[in-house]
Amino acid sequence: MTPTSRVLLIDDDNRLHELLRGYLVQHGFVVDGALDGELGLAALAARGYDAVLLDVMMPGIDGLEVCRRIRRTSRVPIVMLTARGDETDRIVGLELGADDYLAKPFNPRELLARLRAVLRRAHPEAISERVTAGPLVVDLAAREARIEDRDLALTAIELDILAVLVRRAGRVVPRDAILEEAGRGGVAVGERTIDVHISHLRQKLADAGASSQLIRTVRGVGYQLAKDGA
Repeated sequence: MTPTSRVLLIDDDNRLHELLRGYLVQHGFVVDGALDGELGLAALAARGYDAVLLDVMMPGIDGLEVCRRIRRTSRVPIVMLTARGDETDRIVGLELGADDYLAKPFNPRELLARLRAVLRRAHPEAISERVTAGPLVVDLAAREARIEDRDLALTAIELDILAVLVRRAGRVVPRDAILEEAGRGGVAVGERTIDVHISHLRQKLADAGASSQLIRTVRGVGYQLAKDGA
């Protein structure tokens, strides 16, 4: 986290704006607010932010569409907020490039912990790790991954999941350990979420020329990356 991090809260709930602004300011944040998606996108275009807190259910364009539009031009960390309990929404939000997901109602302390975590991952000085398995390289400082010098266009969570598999290349990583080791242990998602991300990773790796057997499914347990990364 930078000494004073500026956060943009996009949510149509005035009470939540008051609550979070008061709480986060006490912990060293500057908080700006927008009551709908269009205003949020305009604020983000007008000035730089260190992170975005984004509600899913809003009038006008919803949070998922706002996330999609942000990701066209920016890698700013996004924590999605929602009252919905549907796992599909969580999966879609993460697939669109959100960095974390928190269901309402939530404890402000938990939001603070999630926010600090995504900010740590976003800043190279906080994570300066480069992991390899054969021709596969994940550079967590640069937030980049490549295989045989071919860049992989991964979402934030895909890159962190791949880093977990690369660190433990040759060993089976249980599904329930993957999100935890990727720094997203608090995200309330099911096994299908992991399966979706692994499927996307496999497709992107295959598009870059990797073997279809690079990431192996161990039925009932988890996933295993080939030890030599090939």
